[in-house]
Amino acid sequence: MSDTWLVVGLGNPGPKYAGNRHNVGRMVIDTLARRAGSTLTTHKARAHVADVRLGVLPGGAPGPRAVLAVPGTFMNLSGGPVSALLRFYDIPAERLLVVHDELDLPPSTLRLKRGGGEGGHNGLRSISSSIGTRDYVRLRVGIGRPPGRMDAADFVLRDFATAERPELLVTLEEAADAVEDVLTLGLEKAQLRLHTA
Repeated sequence: MSDTWLVVGLGNPGPKYAGNRHNVGRMVIDTLARRAGSTLTTHKARAHVADVRLGVLPGGAPGPRAVLAVPGTFMNLSGGPVSALLRFYDIPAERLLVVHDELDLPPSTLRLKRGGGEGGHNGLRSISSSIGTRDYVRLRVGIGRPPGRMDAADFVLRDFATAERPELLVTLEEAADAVEDVLTLGLEKAQLRLHTA
């Protein structure tokens, strides 16, 4: 068994959905891949992946190996590709980190946790069901609640507004920092750094 991590960003495939709030997890993966000087390529597990090293360990050595991935399926079918990637790379579920959008957090708020419920998130529900456990790390990226009486399903499939873009770019970098912290410092120290910042 390796000390490799699988870092998955949730969203829907294709250009139609690329800028959606629901795709913020995929945007974080793109940010991490860019930092690592890599690009995602097609994998037989119905996903796009990049095999990289993330962050810098205390002492200056390169951070651990990470497989960055976005499922090639729609959000509610994310579990199949994630399960296949864990098997392919022989990575245990406790070294799975899933980045996803979160309606119950204010925009740009980030929270790290291990395990817990799915909170009505179909991507998480699919992953937990496919891998047989909820005991994996999640990085929740707040997108806020829909305005007025707008349906949540419509809201998450809307693009971020132009006025939101500058803050979004900062959030993506902060989320990438949080992922690197989990891999290089461990979850508890990463939580402490993120939640008390």
